[in-house]
Amino acid sequence: MSEAQQSSGYPKIDFTTFVLSISTAAFMGLGISPAGNGELKPDFELAKQNIDLLELLWEKTRGNRTLEEDKLLQQLLFETRLRFVEATKK
Repeated sequence: MSEAQQSSGYPKIDFTTFVLSISTAAFMGLGISPAGNGELKPDFELAKQNIDLLELLWEKTRGNRTLEEDKLLQQLLFETRLRFVEATKK
């Protein structure tokens, strides 16, 4: 890790960090606060766009993911899709 990365306080960007950030944006679009400190105003278009990004990554990175990355992305897709369906039924 470079000195700039260590002093910034931000984690190094890798595939896992990238997909976690997209899924966080999807959950925020669903009105779910990442810190768990209250509800956010839902923006279903934002949520759908970020879920679509996760699906795009799923397709385009096939065969290039580690087993752990595969499991993480699959779980995030499942959770965000499920929450999207639940939220839009309300």
